[in-house]
Amino acid sequence: MVVRMKHTKGKRNRVRSHHALKPLAFTLCSQCGAAAIPHIMCKNCGYYAGRKVIDVLAKLDRKERKQKEKELANHKQ
Repeated sequence: MVVRMKHTKGKRNRVRSHHALKPLAFTLCSQCGAAAIPHIMCKNCGYYAGRKVIDVLAKLDRKERKQKEKELANHKQ
């Protein structure tokens, strides 16, 4: 199989010019103050748009839960 029309280096580079990774924009969570991605639930406290979406403490064992509760209390202050 032979390439019918070769793409030039310029054409190749113009196509690839949009393939660069863009940095993520972070905002502060309104509940806990941790860094969060806009329009996505906060992974630290489980809140989105002022509402609790998931309970982040539900699947943690007792030791991790106590540590997480202490961490969340410190963020609120």
